[in-house]
Amino acid sequence: MSFSLERMDDIAIVTVDGQLVVTNRQEFKQTILDAVEQGARLVVVDFTTSGYIDSSGLGALVSLSRRLRDAGGDLRLVGLNEDLRTLFELTRLDALFPLYATRADALAAR
Repeated sequence: MSFSLERMDDIAIVTVDGQLVVTNRQEFKQTILDAVEQGARLVVVDFTTSGYIDSSGLGALVSLSRRLRDAGGDLRLVGLNEDLRTLFELTRLDALFPLYATRADALAAR
């Protein structure tokens, strides 16, 4: 599992490669908080190369979403496979997070 961060002005794109779980959620969260502290207001999290998020990963996403909204920003999710999309729908988190098929879709909705 690893994360990569790309920055463009006030946009941060974080790619999750592997699983977002209890053992890496803090690193993931800190990566995004650092980007927000440096001026990112739109954070796009790309799960194209990830297939699993546990409850602690979901909790990190919820916490980050609130933090970004408080800062006047937005957290958007892209590239969810069918299982992850179903998870967000069953937990009704799809109402909290804008879900997009691709990065381009998430950026175009700005």
